[in-house]
Amino acid sequence: MMCALSTLSIRICSDEDLDLLAVLNKQLIEDEQNDNSMTAKQLKERLRTFIHGGYKAYLFEECGETIGYALVDHGRQPLYLRQFFISRNCRRKGYGKLSFERLQHFLGVQNLDVEVMYWNSPGYEFWKSLGFRERSIYMRL
Repeated sequence: MMCALSTLSIRICSDEDLDLLAVLNKQLIEDEQNDNSMTAKQLKERLRTFIHGGYKAYLFEECGETIGYALVDHGRQPLYLRQFFISRNCRRKGYGKLSFERLQHFLGVQNLDVEVMYWNSPGYEFWKSLGFRERSIYMRL
């Protein structure tokens, strides 16, 4: 059940969230048409390495339901948004834009680097609609 967009919240992930993050990451890989063939177990371990290193993962939630996540490298300046995913059933309803705005506010930053696969035209158009501009293989706000 969907609530009003204003109830969207963000929380930092822990090891207890790794199974969920692996499932969401697998969906992101499928949506990007990436050739990454890692299993959910392998993705979970890779995400564990990330969040125990310089990265933090963030879940976007609304009324107790997960609607997406982000993976941010805190070891780079500007911060690097490595992964950003909104669940398929929540797309085209304003959740992507709102989740990104809330993430920026949560992180206390105006500028982020985002990498977009060159063949991912929906992703490219989404970031462009938020004001990002292309710079090399990254997009920068």
